[in-house]
Amino acid sequence: MKYRLVFGLVLPLLAGVLAWQGHKVATDSYLREATAQATTALRLAVTALDGHLNRYQALPALIADHEDVQELVTRPRDRRLKEAVNAYLKNINALLHSSDIYVITPDGDTIAASNYDGPTSFIGQNFSYRPYFQEALRGQESRFYALGTTSLKRGYFFGSPIRIGDEIRGVMVFKVDVESIEASWEGGEYKIFVSDPDGIIFMSGNRDWLYASIQPLTAERLARTEASRRYADANVHALPVSESISAGNHFLSVATGDKRREYLMLSQPMPDADWTVNVLIDTASVRTQALTTVIAALLMICLAGLGIAIVLQRRARLNERISMQAEAQVELERRVDERTADLARVNAQIEEEIAERRLTEQQLRRTQADLIQAGKLAGLGQMSAALSHEFNQPLAAAKTYADSATLLIERGRSEEASDNIRRISGLVDRMAAISKHLRNFARKPNEKLGPVLVEEVVRDTMEIVSVRLKAAAATVAIDLGPEPLVVKAGLVRLQQVLVNVISNAADAVEGIDDRTIHVRARRDGDRVILSVSDGGSGIAPAIAERIFDPFFSTKGVGKGLGLGLSISYNIVKDFGGSLTAVNLPEGGAEFRIELAADSDNAREAAE
Repeated sequence: MKYRLVFGLVLPLLAGVLAWQGHKVATDSYLREATAQATTALRLAVTALDGHLNRYQALPALIADHEDVQELVTRPRDRRLKEAVNAYLKNINALLHSSDIYVITPDGDTIAASNYDGPTSFIGQNFSYRPYFQEALRGQESRFYALGTTSLKRGYFFGSPIRIGDEIRGVMVFKVDVESIEASWEGGEYKIFVSDPDGIIFMSGNRDWLYASIQPLTAERLARTEASRRYADANVHALPVSESISAGNHFLSVATGDKRREYLMLSQPMPDADWTVNVLIDTASVRTQALTTVIAALLMICLAGLGIAIVLQRRARLNERISMQAEAQVELERRVDERTADLARVNAQIEEEIAERRLTEQQLRRTQADLIQAGKLAGLGQMSAALSHEFNQPLAAAKTYADSATLLIERGRSEEASDNIRRISGLVDRMAAISKHLRNFARKPNEKLGPVLVEEVVRDTMEIVSVRLKAAAATVAIDLGPEPLVVKAGLVRLQQVLVNVISNAADAVEGIDDRTIHVRARRDGDRVILSVSDGGSGIAPAIAERIFDPFFSTKGVGKGLGLGLSISYNIVKDFGGSLTAVNLPEGGAEFRIELAADSDNAREAAE
């Protein structure tokens, strides 16, 4: 009860004091931040205006020195000179993207202008009342900003005397368009405007403020404006504003209809241009931010008070919670024991799964070896017809030679009979060599990785695939480089890879004009690249990603199991190498076998 009474009295009082003081501090802080941002915007606006005007300041004097211009002010009635100067001024005006350029005689009449052929031509107009003309006629480089009395376009005027010797014979005037700079101020975060010494707005991002005065329009100010005709026939009026200064900040309040908006105002004079650049930033957002900050602070205080109350209330329940926690501790320990038993059972299951996976992996390896053997036997099966023909021919020849030798012996022609017997022996040797290579190819390899001479593998492979090459009428061009190459592999398994790849190449070139298969080997750093290429139709893009998949084949039924390339891919991978296939630019496909080189054993393997 005591705590509630204290909080009920102190908190509202504390909140009121903090709200009043906090709103003031927050407003001052956000105003300083807004002032810094507006100062940057003001500096950029002044720099842009100053740079825009300085680009053209020296041009009137340069144009005044032009030979035709000086000749024209000497002979102002010369039509040919007028046409030449008019054309010259028009070209210069278009090149420099200025508003207008024109020549005035000492009596104030315009005799040449860049807009000579336009509806608002200055030709014949008298501008003797303009201050820029009067100052230039006195020999000064003049500057003036005003609303054009003829074109009704605002601009900044630069005037320069046209001198012939020591005599001033005319004035060159250069008018710069200011609307391009003004257009960049529209729709921005800040309101930017330019005012003259009498407070009349000459440039503004808000078109409604043009020719409005932020200072009282006294008779003296109106008289100065009308004498120079700075704003021609524009309606110069007072802007409903009120100014105030607080804590070093200048505020401007503007009435629009039945509403009034307050702005933070920053100003910077431009003495050379004879005007002042002003930047306004709406204080509504600043005050809203300050109010939001105060509200947030009050909410935090309320939350802090609520937190303290909750803490005090919880103290009363602390003993009850201690006993509840003791009971919960006992329950937690019981659950931990149960969870530990569950984890032990899960670990046992995981160990059983690991053992099963190892057994499965061993079975997969045996299955892979069986698939490799099946692939080799399938290849031998596909070559069985050709092998039968290959064996039948020498057997028939041997039979003929044997019968012939018998007749020759009976006739006593022993030398000719001996020649036939030697031929029979040669045929038997050939059949034995073929049988040996096929037997080596068909057996299951139990070899480990070691140094393998590439030349030996290619030579044995050619013996095995010679029957298939002869059936396809294909020829093989072999280029193994100048030095013997040795790779880390298994002799029989690498031979199987080459048999599969070259057999596929023989299938690809069968029936086409160019039946040459290229077998190349080269050294690339610590790798050896063995490639087999053909001039066939290449690999279709649709199947390029599937050619190494098991049981995928593009051959007809009964012409392959679709295991050759898959087995070859895995064999090369077991060697620590890679087997890839690419289409050649000139046509055909190339299979590249990349293996690790064995430089240390190259000489021993070659021997």
